[in-house]
Amino acid sequence: MLYLDNAATTPVRPEVLEAMMPFLTRWFGNPSSHHTVGEAAADALRNARARVALVLGMRPSDVIFTSGGTEANNLAVKGIAIAAQSGRNARHLISTAIEHESILESADYLARVHGFEVTLLPVDRFGRVAPADVAAAVREDTAVVSLGYANNETGTVQDIVAIAAAVGTTGRRVPVHIDAVQAAGWLPLNAAELGVDAVSLAGHKLGAPKGTGVLAVRARVPLEPLLHGGGQERGRRSGTEDVAGAVGFATALELAEAERAEASARVADLRDRFIARVLAQVPTARLTGDPAHRLPGTASFTFTGTSGEAVLLELERRGVVSSSGSACAAGSDEPSHVLLAMGVPPDEAQTAVRFTFPHRLEEPLDAVADAVAASVVAVQSGG
Repeated sequence: MLYLDNAATTPVRPEVLEAMMPFLTRWFGNPSSHHTVGEAAADALRNARARVALVLGMRPSDVIFTSGGTEANNLAVKGIAIAAQSGRNARHLISTAIEHESILESADYLARVHGFEVTLLPVDRFGRVAPADVAAAVREDTAVVSLGYANNETGTVQDIVAIAAAVGTTGRRVPVHIDAVQAAGWLPLNAAELGVDAVSLAGHKLGAPKGTGVLAVRARVPLEPLLHGGGQERGRRSGTEDVAGAVGFATALELAEAERAEASARVADLRDRFIARVLAQVPTARLTGDPAHRLPGTASFTFTGTSGEAVLLELERRGVVSSSGSACAAGSDEPSHVLLAMGVPPDEAQTAVRFTFPHRLEEPLDAVADAVAASVVAVQSGG
């Protein structure tokens, strides 16, 4: 079985598991405890925080360990917005129509419960938002700009540097938050170089366990906590820290960053060969997302006249595991909101299939492309 759904989750890397084990066994203490076992855990947590901060080009005190990307996005969008509402009476936020549900639902919550006005900017047919449109949407009362660095369904990459610079030209100090969950390991993450104020990450996209994540927020950005209690994470995220998870996350992030340049170039070449072979063999195939500005590890298509779910089942019968899009929306009968926002007709959006590749992909995917072609023919012929 060939697993090509790495945007949904990845296996835990052996190096990560090895780094975590001492803090699941011998040094299992609560990092808030003032004894030898607890202090060893606290040292490991401090070390993990510093390692993550180094990759992100931020300070260790900026790093908040979370339970994953969804919590990180919720804390970023709600926490920054509510703090801005209290501090300078800002009640407006900006995002786009193609974001992950954790951003869109957080924005909807702010509108319903806190009276925020939400601007969801349109994207072009490739799924990109114009930096000038983001800047034009900024108002005196804008609390935060929140958007994905790379889309989880199509792999389209936004020009974050240009977007952040455009926001800066407005003369208003509006924090820019990016959901970098899918970008990690493929794209640069240095927040200073990107020009952003907050970054969300999820460990299980990088070879760390599920349930691990990070929100890094610059100290100058006020943040209202969503979880209250013992005041851990400098009062921004109460709850006893998952020390082993933090160590695993830091290890996975460091490994991904060290391998990023080589892996991105290698996998992008294999991706392009795969895309070309699918398009050549399947006349009804259409590549979704930006053909030039896309994640190295993502190839997504629609197959007119088929059912995406039927193609997936046929592919799995042939030994290839992939998906129709976001794992968070799996099981939904509704067409992808991402594809609809890009102008894809609803019936065509229902035919979407996404292939996402591992960082360690080494061999061409010619046999997979052939399996795609055979699966589409089988579905179209009813066999």
